[in-house]
Amino acid sequence: MNYQDIITIEPGKRTGKPCIRGMRITVYDILEYLAGGMTEAEILEDFSELTSEDIKACLSFAAAREKKLFVASL
Repeated sequence: MNYQDIITIEPGKRTGKPCIRGMRITVYDILEYLAGGMTEAEILEDFSELTSEDIKACLSFAAAREKKLFVASL
């Protein structure tokens, strides 16, 4: 999974937060829904423009960012 093909960052959109395929749905939005207990199926039902790959890209992006934070702290 190469999240870089899906996650975009545009300075003028959602104040530069990482978004999914240039839409206004942020990685944070998806992670918050998952953390709140929504299933992937429920998210896809509520946001018909999203795909399963989009959600996996959000998780991959978050994992990569966490890894960078850990390495930077060493």
